[in-house]
Amino acid sequence: MSKEKAEIIAYITLNKERVHGGNPLTLIANDVDEQKILCRDIAKAMKANVSQLNCGDYILIK
Repeated sequence: MSKEKAEIIAYITLNKERVHGGNPLTLIANDVDEQKILCRDIAKAMKANVSQLNCGDYILIK
């Protein structure tokens, strides 16, 4: 059985106060529609999974 470690590759938020720099890539969307489009497009390009947090932000995991 493989023991691959999951990695958060992107964090997409509407709230600039949640951005603290560093890794992973953090993107600030202008609105909910843009946030969803960014998630979809990046997840497709990176073949990653998307998870929405309770706060409304998204993380992309690979």
